[in-house]
Formats: sequence, structure tokens, C-alpha cells
Amino acid sequence: MSSGHALANDPAMQEECNPFLSMARGFNTAADHLELDEGLRDVLRSPDRELKVSLPVRMDDGRVKVFTGYRVQHNTLRGPCKGGIRFAPDVNLDEVRALAAWMTWKCSVVNLPFGGGKGGVICDPRTMSKGELERLTRAYTIAIMDILGPDRDVPAPDMNTNEQTMAWIMDTYSMHARRTTTAIVTGKPLSIGGSQGRREATGRGVMISANQALKIVGLRPEDTRVVVQGSGNVGGIGALLMHQEGYRITSLSDMYGCIYNENGLDVPAVMLHLKETGRLEGYAEAEHIESSTQLELDCDVLVPAATENQITSRNADRIQAKLIVEGANGPTTAVASKMLEDRGVVIVPDILANAGGVTVSYFEWVQDRMGYFWTQEIVNSRLEQIMVQAFDEVAETAKRYQVGLRTAAYILAIDRVATVYRMRGLFS
Repeated sequence: MSSGHALANDPAMQEECNPFLSMARGFNTAADHLELDEGLRDVLRSPDRELKVSLPVRMDDGRVKVFTGYRVQHNTLRGPCKGGIRFAPDVNLDEVRALAAWMTWKCSVVNLPFGGGKGGVICDPRTMSKGELERLTRAYTIAIMDILGPDRDVPAPDMNTNEQTMAWIMDTYSMHARRTTTAIVTGKPLSIGGSQGRREATGRGVMISANQALKIVGLRPEDTRVVVQGSGNVGGIGALLMHQEGYRITSLSDMYGCIYNENGLDVPAVMLHLKETGRLEGYAEAEHIESSTQLELDCDVLVPAATENQITSRNADRIQAKLIVEGANGPTTAVASKMLEDRGVVIVPDILANAGGVTVSYFEWVQDRMGYFWTQEIVNSRLEQIMVQAFDEVAETAKRYQVGLRTAAYILAIDRVATVYRMRGLFS
């Protein structure tokens, strides 16, 4: 969706945009501030387990096609692994490793009793039928089943997976376990143990983070122009909730294009158009602009809520926002993040800003294990309480160490995991 993806024939850019190296840079900076010894750094950097599986699937035309899948469990010191499963053509082990580690730090930042995990299957869901996707999902579940469980590893939806995918995983696991096990996944339909407020949770967390961050930059929602890259569960719902709070959303985008209205979009009308047509293209009450220019629009707040590596050293100097709230995982490379912070741009990092999703996933897991479910009002109230507390703790850490919010979030998260490691000791 932006020039951040222009990696071909550029080794330096490939290195900058490697998500695992980007995560490692953030980790190392925080570890230096915490003065961690090299042995503990190695423990916290190293994934507990990496699984690669081959998945034979019968396609609709009768052919058998073999897909490759991964599940990485980064850390279980604070509890079972938690993290999404993505279906995409460009899934690779470095990406899954990085996302699993980010989940460890994300869960720790908001103080959930989870470690980080992540999964992925190399496929193109846009070219596959519902039946093919179901058979692929069930094959993947069976292949990684030995390392799954409500007390071991609890997957969730991610890129190109959804409530239906989670229902198939839950059913496959339950059939093999010979009992209905709703707590094996989160992000499920309400009818089989899902939680109220889960679908909106990541976008709501972005909105809560923006509200808190505005206090740092001295703005009020009604005086704030916002550009949102994306329009799905994170970008679209986040934009809608921010619109309701009084923010002026001037731009939204999807994989097909980008819309802009300097006076502010009618976000509910945009969402209705998107629901009816499946794309922003054709929405009449806005200017249609090149997606590659969206991040560089004049605005107060930029919310990259699409995918990784959207803000890089190639476009960071053209970013005009005072505040960036990272709705996606890893949308800003480590190099670009430093360039922006040196200019005084405040960045609310992904491991804080988009932690609303995993927080309500935690609520869903708790409700499934209790067999007692909460109202949406209770879910939203508890989400806000956790997100505000986490933001305040990160801001306090930033002041104490004289660092930006990203490094502060890593310091807070890594220190919590390191503390548990020291308390539990080394079993050998």
C-alpha cells in the first residue's frame, strides 16, 4: 500500500524491513537500558519452539496441493502462548518469529498472563473456495495440535482469518480431544463461546491510545485531523470510534485505493458503502487519491492500520503527523522510528496501541474457562481500564528513562518477563 514495500534489489532496505531484525533492535535497546546480562538476553530473545508443517489438501478440482504452515511459540514464562494465525502468500518464518516475539511483549505491556505465539500458512485465500479454506484450516490444526491447548497455546484470527476460521479450529481440536473445548481459540463467533466486543477490540484500543496520547501533544479530538491507513477491523472500526469521539477523519484506504476529504469523511457512510460494495472505490463524497501518497498527507494523527513496513527510511522524512498511533503490527521500521522521534514525532507503538485485541481475547479465554459471559459494557469498561493503565505505565517509564514511548514499552514489557524468569529460575 506504500513505497515501504519497494524492497527488490535493495539489500539495505531488505534488512531494514526484516521484521525479526526490527523486533531485535527494539529488544536490544531496551535490554541495554535494563542492563540485562547476555545470558538472560539470549533466553528472552530465543523462541521456545518453532514448528514447520506440510499440509496436503485436496482442492475442489481433485488435485492434492501441499501447503507450508508455521507455528512459533516465543515464550511461556508468564503463561500459555497467545497469538494469531495468518493466511497469506508472503508468510515466512522470520515474520512469524517476529510477530510471536511482539506478542510476548504486547501481552506483557498490558500485563496479561500470556506469552507470545504466532502462526501462518503460505497460501492465497483470495483464490481459494470456502471448502478449500476449511480443509486447509483443519489440516493445519491437526498438524500443530500437539502444541495447542487452553493451557499451552491459544490461537486467534489475524490477516485473512476470521471467526469462521476459529470455529473450524475449535471444532477440529474438540473432535480429537473428545470434548468441546471452547478456550482453545479466541475470536470465535458468539454462539460458540466468543466474547462481546472482541471484533471491535483492536480498533477500540487504538482509539483509547489516541485519546491518551493527545494529552502528550496538547490536542483535543475535535481539533484533530486523522489519516487512517486501512479500513478493516482495526482501521475501519478505529476510524468509526474516533469519529464518534469527535476526531476529523480525513482519509481511509483499502487494498484497492484511498479516499480523502480535508473537511472530514462521514465515516458511518463510508463504512456502509464498504459493507455494500466490498471496497472504498466508488464512494462519491471524497477525492480518490493514490494510496502511495496517503501516509504523507497533512494531518495531526496518522494511524497505520494495514500491515508491516509502511513507514521506512524512504518516506519517514515526508510524514507530516505530530502523532503516530500504530494500529498494525510493525508498520514503522526501527530506522524510520528513530528518524521520526528525532524530529519530535510521538509514536504510540504497536505493542501498546493495538493490544486491545489480545486484551479482549484474554477476556474471552477467561469467560470460556468460567462458562460465564460478560455484557459488552463490562468488556469495554475493563478494556479501557487496562489500556489506560498500560499507557500511563509506559508514559511513566518513558519519563524515568528519558526515552520515547516505543523503547519505554519494550523496557516495561521485557522487565516484567525478566522478573518472572529470575523468580522461577533455570530448570536444568
